[in-house]
Amino acid sequence: MRSAAVIGGGVGGLAAAIGLRRAGWHVVVHERAAALPEVGTGLGIWPAALGALDRLGVGDAARRAGRRQPGGVVRRPDGTILGRLGADGVRLITRPALLRVLADALPADVIRFGSDADPGSCSGHDLVVGADGVHSRVRAALFDARVLTCGAVGLRGTVDVPVEVGGETWGRGVKFGLTPQADGRTNWYAMTPPTGDLSVFRDWHDPIPRVVAEARDVLRHDLLRLSPLPSYVSGRVALLGDAAHAMTPDLGQGACQAIIDGRVLAECLTGPSVEAGLREYDRRRRRATQRLAFLSSRLNDLARVRRFTGARDLGLRLALALAPKPGPSWSEDLEPDELAG
Repeated sequence: MRSAAVIGGGVGGLAAAIGLRRAGWHVVVHERAAALPEVGTGLGIWPAALGALDRLGVGDAARRAGRRQPGGVVRRPDGTILGRLGADGVRLITRPALLRVLADALPADVIRFGSDADPGSCSGHDLVVGADGVHSRVRAALFDARVLTCGAVGLRGTVDVPVEVGGETWGRGVKFGLTPQADGRTNWYAMTPPTGDLSVFRDWHDPIPRVVAEARDVLRHDLLRLSPLPSYVSGRVALLGDAAHAMTPDLGQGACQAIIDGRVLAECLTGPSVEAGLREYDRRRRRATQRLAFLSSRLNDLARVRRFTGARDLGLRLALALAPKPGPSWSEDLEPDELAG
């Protein structure tokens, strides 16, 4: 039986482990953390990623662990509506809940917590999967890629403030997002300059000031992206998720694309040749994910505009009116002309 070592036990790494086991591989997952996380905010899982979870055999469990994500609106700070965000078929699942669904689909001895592996220590396997995030040590051993900062930080959390309608509000170089949960709580996130000052939102439309006032245990992270890689594979090593194509969170596609990566990688490795399977994986995933990363970065640039915001908002209104809806394949295989929009 062929064996694979997956370095990184996040969403993409566990998805790959499930798929590879279903394809007949022996798999071990090395995860540096001591256990699965117990807290975390929500992830919007789009239809393409839900379809990948179905093909991994965990789609129904993921749906039960989450809820339908409601649609939302995009506003100016004074509350003026610029457009509506479609969310048909999108499920909202917290990161801990999704990781638990994926982990429960694997035998208990597959995931080795507290294991700080690297490609050298896994050289005895037929395949090494680098799923170790934006600062991937697996990638660093293969490619000279740059982790780029966007000059902004992301802040997020959950508050006990019920919100009827979610969405995003765009200001001058900052934005604020709300996603209501079924239990009356609300996930929130914000993009600000590196100072991370939430006071900029205190005069925005309701309920943003109330959410900010109730914010506790705020999670903060730099908004990073990865320079495009020439390949997602090298020899018998494959990269997926943020290790391959870290992107800004503006399209909400990071977790979705990691899931699809894991499913496609496993499907490509059902044949006898590992090298041929990895070439097919690179062909199917690199172009699509790099286009998404580019589009997400351009959207982040728009959100950080501080001048001529009236023109930007007009363009945003038009883009929202013409935006593709979250169908089953939208985020898996973008067409080139969609970038021009």
